[in-house]
Amino acid sequence: MRRRTVAIAVGAVAAAGLAAGGAVYLASGEEPAASAEDPGATAAVEQQDLAKSEEVVGTLSYGAVRTLNGTAPGVVTWLPEAGTVIGAGDAVYDVDNVPVVAMLGDLPLWRDLAPGVEGPDVAQLESNLADLGYGGFTEDDAYTDATAEAVEEWQDDNGMEETGAVAVGAVLFSPDEVRVAEQVAAVGDPASGPILGYTANERRVSVQLEIADQDLVAVDQAVTVTLPDGGEAAGVVAEVGQAVSGSTDPEEDEPETVEVTVRIEDQSLLGELVSAPVTVELVAETREDVLTVPVEALLALREGGYGVEVVDGAATTLVPVETGVFADGRVEVESPELAAGMTVAVPS
Repeated sequence: MRRRTVAIAVGAVAAAGLAAGGAVYLASGEEPAASAEDPGATAAVEQQDLAKSEEVVGTLSYGAVRTLNGTAPGVVTWLPEAGTVIGAGDAVYDVDNVPVVAMLGDLPLWRDLAPGVEGPDVAQLESNLADLGYGGFTEDDAYTDATAEAVEEWQDDNGMEETGAVAVGAVLFSPDEVRVAEQVAAVGDPASGPILGYTANERRVSVQLEIADQDLVAVDQAVTVTLPDGGEAAGVVAEVGQAVSGSTDPEEDEPETVEVTVRIEDQSLLGELVSAPVTVELVAETREDVLTVPVEALLALREGGYGVEVVDGAATTLVPVETGVFADGRVEVESPELAAGMTVAVPS
């Protein structure tokens, strides 16, 4: 997986008067005397939020394509087009000009349902019937004569034979809406084989994250997804996989990774995209309301650590500092002798 590391600064006023550079200079550690010489380029000490982030490459898609296998005898007489979204009450495909209907639920229809049958599959069917507007029965796990009457009404509305029973293959249960990815069968094929390829109806981003970067993510963490056209969409980490992929041989270049799934909160921001490479920004660490200076302002002290040269008119004073997060060319600094608004030298 290719990735690049960036760091962002957010919050207060932008730094003023930054000089190009990047070298870290050696100082004696002794406070220099006031000087009438021009200190050169300077920058302000800012008080702001500082956030360090990592950008990783991901893939936007509807997820893996699964195959729907038909179980009803007969011939396929109608199929939905690719891109069709199928929800509760919709026809999935037709067998002998009779629709196989979708309903919401975790359990497959593994047995015929008729009066006298009890179980969670009955409760699942009755819940769907009620949601579709059919009534006259008690929603529980018992298939009663009242349930059969509601089923007959539902069958009549869908052009089915009014038996009052639901046979295996007449209903397909799915936990959520699905989206047709492809037609596997053709009209005229037997209905007892592969029929459709389908996916989830929500586009998500999949990232193969290197094991070493696992500490950057957690479930429910907010992230920013950058789309191919440069637009951005807010995302939330929905899942961090436990299975490791990639080579375990240290001599091979392929790193070990885990799959991270990001949910996009506003699907409308994705336009007509079906599949595309995207960039996901993972904020690794955020420091709020801290003092910062340009990284180039740091001076390496001979005795260890860092300092900055505070400029006051023509005088300069070397102030030792503790450093924190480095981000966007700035660094968090802490010292009782520093305050926002002070000026520091930026060696060039």
